Amino acid sequence: MLGRLNHVALAVPDLETAARLYRETLGAEVSAPRSLPEHGVRIIFVDLPNTRIELLEPLGENSSIAGFLAKHPGGGMHHICYEVDDIRAAVSRLTRDGVRILGDGELKAKVAFDVAGTSKPAIEKIEKAGGTIKLLSAAAE
Repeated sequence: MLGRLNHVALAVPDLETAARLYRETLGAEVSAPRSLPEHGVRIIFVDLPNTRIELLEPLGENSSIAGFLAKHPGGGMHHICYEVDDIRAAVSRLTRDGVRILGDGELKAKVAFDVAGTSKPAIEKIEKAGGTIKLLSAAAE
């Protein structure tokens, strides 16, 4: 079911400081910041040879990222995004196995799942590391 790793998202308290670390200290290619008010975040992508890192900073106090940073002030891994060939089949399989869809439940090109409470070994390590898995339709990229 899982395809390639699309990105790993890190919640950060200061987007510019994090971007500077990747750009100047680590020599990575870093995108310009983008505000996504509908998601309550500002983002920057760090391009790596085999994947990307998405840096997330809250846009306002009501952002889910603000809540995440309240629990993890230094930041941390927020989610992992995998590509799948058939997102409808992936959603069907995961919901059949009791994984809860985050958000409004509407099937889009990207779907986030809450893996808290699952006992599936393949997901358990991800749960301990962050708590959310995102699936991305390979056709959406």
